[in-house]
Amino acid sequence: MKKFVVSTDKPYEIIIGKDIIKDAGNYIRQCISPCRICVITDSTVNRAYAQVIMTSLMEAGYQTSKIVFPSGEHSKNLTTYSNILESMADEGLTRSDAIVALGGGVVGDMAGFVAATYMRGISYVQIPTTYMSAIDASVGGKTGINLLCGKNLAGAFWQPSLVLCDYKTFDSLPSIKLQDGVAEAVKCAVISESSLIPKIQEEDYEYVIERCVSIKKSVVEADERDMGLRQLLNFGHTVGHGIEKLSTFSVSHGQAVAKGLIVESRAAYRMGLTDTNIAPELSNLLSGLGFDLSIGYSAEELYRFALMDKKICGDKISMVIPESIGKCRLQKISLSELKQFVQLGLEDA
Repeated sequence: MKKFVVSTDKPYEIIIGKDIIKDAGNYIRQCISPCRICVITDSTVNRAYAQVIMTSLMEAGYQTSKIVFPSGEHSKNLTTYSNILESMADEGLTRSDAIVALGGGVVGDMAGFVAATYMRGISYVQIPTTYMSAIDASVGGKTGINLLCGKNLAGAFWQPSLVLCDYKTFDSLPSIKLQDGVAEAVKCAVISESSLIPKIQEEDYEYVIERCVSIKKSVVEADERDMGLRQLLNFGHTVGHGIEKLSTFSVSHGQAVAKGLIVESRAAYRMGLTDTNIAPELSNLLSGLGFDLSIGYSAEELYRFALMDKKICGDKISMVIPESIGKCRLQKISLSELKQFVQLGLEDA
């Protein structure tokens, strides 16, 4: 079992282990006193793990309730958010109560945003059940929901009180869900640690989660509010989010990010922003890991959605520029250059 402390304004612990979910109540007792805890989860995770968590919480002295919403990215919207808030208010939860976010990235983002805004902020715990949420979405305190115009356009920074990651939950994931996590792990390898790649290929989950969480922890501690360095973690996401939205989320987040990594790497080289073209090597790696790297959308379509990117400030956007696999930097380009950037990244795709 591995433990980390993330030293943000409100420090919290990340615990990584196998078959630890059944002891969730005891781990939570170490940071949240007995109170009422509302478990927020989706319809898929509810069937698999909710009862285990509820039982553990009750045995640890908590009063419990549960809110379940339909699984999938399409539920990460204002309607679901509003319904959860109304349910919590109906149950009479107070500022001294807490939330457990049990599930993947959608659940973590949704429940975190609810925690950030209900009664102007209550405590919450992240229990990620997918590879992607374990190494990315559950760590760092970014919460949010989608608007009609794009992904995660409403949200808040709200750090959890604890992240409890049991990678035994990955055993029940379909291959497409595992691949989503693989894409985020590859992104971490490209921006910071190339030695991660063989471990990703070997499916050494504990090692990969530990290293990815360590990378994200150091970045978040340096830039909690996503004003600079933390934007490195968005490599592949400017194009990837557009692909997700254009596909009406039939292309999953990880699959879209994998495509975005290639487009953005190719574009950076063709625009002369880097001397190294990592796109061919990265394409071979991702193809070997089973990713479909076809795009199917035009530069104009992707550019339109890129204009909603949260890295835009004024008339410029920060893009992640790969100098090699394992080293990236940020560079601002104008929005007019962004259109060319996307176009160059798509040529020969």
